[in-house]
Amino acid sequence: MMTKAELIERVFKDNRPRKIPRVAIREMIDSAFVLLANGIKKDGKFACPGFGAFVLKKRKARRGRNPKTGESLMIAARQTVTFRPAPRLKQSLR
Repeated sequence: MMTKAELIERVFKDNRPRKIPRVAIREMIDSAFVLLANGIKKDGKFACPGFGAFVLKKRKARRGRNPKTGESLMIAARQTVTFRPAPRLKQSLR
């Protein structure tokens, strides 16, 4: 698993001819993630051709069970984000 710090470091190493400082790269990556989250929140979807799409999904309320006590309980409805990889990304992983 790649962490955010590793992503920043890899982008920094790949841009050496341009000499963009790490701080600027970190700010750009932070900004990109904020924009991505806002796009998902506003439109329900963020798509990047060739990579995939992040989609807001609604989960219905459902009955669950407390694993510790075995007691039955209701799990509230909520929203979650799923990722659908693009066919090109799926193909590249084979």
